[in-house]
Amino acid sequence: MTALVARDGSWGWRLMRVLVAVGLTSGAVVALRRSKPQVGGRVVAIFGVATFTIGLGFAPHLVKNGLSVTSIAAVAAVVAGLGATGAGSLVASAGRTTAHRIGTSTAAVLTAAVVAWIAAPSIMATNVPTIEIGATPASRGLAYESPTLTTLDGIRLAAWYLPGENRAAVVLLHGAGSTRSNVLDEATVLAAHGFGVLLVDARGHGDSGGRAMDFGWYGDRDIEAATRFLAGRADVDRGRIAVMGMSMGAEEALGASGTNSLIKAVVAEGATARSAADKAWLSDVYGWRGVVQEQIERVQGFVTDALTSASAPISNRRAVELSATTRYLIIAAGTVEDEIHAAEHVAAAAPDRVETWTVPGSGHTAGLRTAPQEWERRVITFLTSALLGDVSQSLAS
Repeated sequence: MTALVARDGSWGWRLMRVLVAVGLTSGAVVALRRSKPQVGGRVVAIFGVATFTIGLGFAPHLVKNGLSVTSIAAVAAVVAGLGATGAGSLVASAGRTTAHRIGTSTAAVLTAAVVAWIAAPSIMATNVPTIEIGATPASRGLAYESPTLTTLDGIRLAAWYLPGENRAAVVLLHGAGSTRSNVLDEATVLAAHGFGVLLVDARGHGDSGGRAMDFGWYGDRDIEAATRFLAGRADVDRGRIAVMGMSMGAEEALGASGTNSLIKAVVAEGATARSAADKAWLSDVYGWRGVVQEQIERVQGFVTDALTSASAPISNRRAVELSATTRYLIIAAGTVEDEIHAAEHVAAAAPDRVETWTVPGSGHTAGLRTAPQEWERRVITFLTSALLGDVSQSLAS
């Protein structure tokens, strides 16, 4: 567990996490050896739950990067955590009937599963495995530049810029667990219609510096650097800048529009939530089950806030309310109910400025692959109208 919690971050933060991990481990050992068996067993079980949850939070490292020190430690933590949870509960219930001991052990393991279900996503989002870029615009026959952007907090972001022809430009953002290489298909469509396109690796992803955060809580800072870059280019009119995002990038685009006056239009595909506030629709749709889920989301937000230096963002709906003049196209996958509900929830904040489109039969962020002609028509029509005002000009290109 110590190897996992000390993996990255500032030296002070890493030291604090190591001390906590060592303290928990030492406490479990001391309790097991010196306390009454029942007390020691409970401490070991609690230690096991924590270890299992942390290990599960690092599971994506095994999926993404195969065997490594981190992934091996994660697997070891999962196995050891479950073992400690079960063994500790058995020791704690020593002297009871066999049925009681089995029930206690089962309850402890189920508790570990619930805690992990709530907390592991926060650990995953703040401890992202290394993600390397793949194809470049050259693979699509596109001419491009490779600028480096610098955020206001000093993080250097890698990007590709495809020069446009109509003085309008789009910041294109990828989703969690991916890089700018993953949005080349969307970039190709935009470039074919004369738009300048800036593809950016989110911090901690691809070739960008900084620590990754897959709930997109750093999105406002990264997008500010991207729009500032476009506004400073001679071939871009600062009044014709849009942001298009996929999944995490979609949520970042929506959120940033609330305070970034350079953003005149947003295309958000596959957005659901990057904070508990974005799930406020759950109780309306699912009743008491939604109420319970909303509380779980709040707890997860609290855990996430404790694991990252980024502040929890405002809700996407609130950002749309604050933007006043920005126009939006929100694209939802027909097979993902959460996306449809989230789009409707955000659109209700400003129905005169927000368009929604549910792509029949589409999976998450698969609109272009599922319905390429309709995707192109809707997206280009929207961007042309919002940024240029003459739809026929771009559709004819």
